[in-house]
Amino acid sequence: QVQLVESGGGLVQAGGSLRLSCAASGSIFSVNGMGWYRQAPGNQREWVATITGGGRTNYANFVKGRFTISRDNAKNTVYLQMNSLKLEDTAVYYCKVLVDGRPSWGQGTQVTVSS
Repeated sequence: QVQLVESGGGLVQAGGSLRLSCAASGSIFSVNGMGWYRQAPGNQREWVATITGGGRTNYANFVKGRFTISRDNAKNTVYLQMNSLKLEDTAVYYCKVLVDGRPSWGQGTQVTVSS
């Protein structure tokens, strides 16, 4: 069984920064793609960024230039550095990790951006 533990969410003023972390633990043979999604109240969950096992990254247009996804393979951890945060970035952020070819989701961490 795999557990994903997220951390790093919180309340920040517009223009500020936060760094999210998501650590995978448990029965793991290999970790492949890792990514972040978010869901704002009343909205569907949307993709934010992904990073492949080889380190290739992709971003949704609305975060390009502001967010950076990275990973530490030794720790089975994915990060999301969020800079220049906007009010519309307020959401619950979820990590998604492919462990042994199967997707697992984190529990979500709240990010609230205030004016």
